[in-house]
Amino acid sequence: MTMTDPIADMLTRIRNALMIKAPQVTMPASKMKVGICRVLKDEGFVADYSVLGVEGSPKATLQIQLKYDEEGDPTIRHLSRVSTPGCRRYRGVGEIPKELGGLGIFVLTTPKGILSDRECRKENVGGELLCKIH
Repeated sequence: MTMTDPIADMLTRIRNALMIKAPQVTMPASKMKVGICRVLKDEGFVADYSVLGVEGSPKATLQIQLKYDEEGDPTIRHLSRVSTPGCRRYRGVGEIPKELGGLGIFVLTTPKGILSDRECRKENVGGELLCKIH
């Protein structure tokens, strides 16, 4: 059975794992999911990630090591999808919003790859708003 929104499924799996304070979460891998995980790791929201198997093959699995603070609270407080398959949301570099005044991030897919809103402003490129995290 094909999934209509694999990015929303990824975010839901991460949210569910954070609610039960799981140390890691696994899901089917794709290039876009790996790109989102790279941004989350670079911005400090997850500890690490790895692709088990050959990336791009149907059997590849993405494993994300979740990150918690000293009190056991997750570093990701809120995780939501912005652009959906039914309603795509594109923004130019000057129109990219700031999440919580810069405390959170937006993840965008751009011609230069999957980037955070900060990287988009630095690279001077806009794109599709995938999700927001804080």
